[in-house]
Amino acid sequence: MSFLWSLIIGGIIGWLAGMIIGRDVPFGIIGNIIAGFVGAWLGSLILGNWGPVVSNFAIIPSLIGAIVFVFILSLILRGTRRAS
Repeated sequence: MSFLWSLIIGGIIGWLAGMIIGRDVPFGIIGNIIAGFVGAWLGSLILGNWGPVVSNFAIIPSLIGAIVFVFILSLILRGTRRAS
């Protein structure tokens, strides 16, 4: 059950990051979950683990990390679309 809860929280964090930036995360729900997990890793690496924690996700650093990840991913994907 804890793995399922982690997937749900990761998906919500990735979805929120996409909504805040105003860009869709590629690959839909799977992309949101991946963005949430990568964002949590990136956020905890840069900012540490502070703020409220839900299902082993420090929400604020995870959200900030996911925003950075989605922004970088959108820049990369936009660059590859222009080159084609």
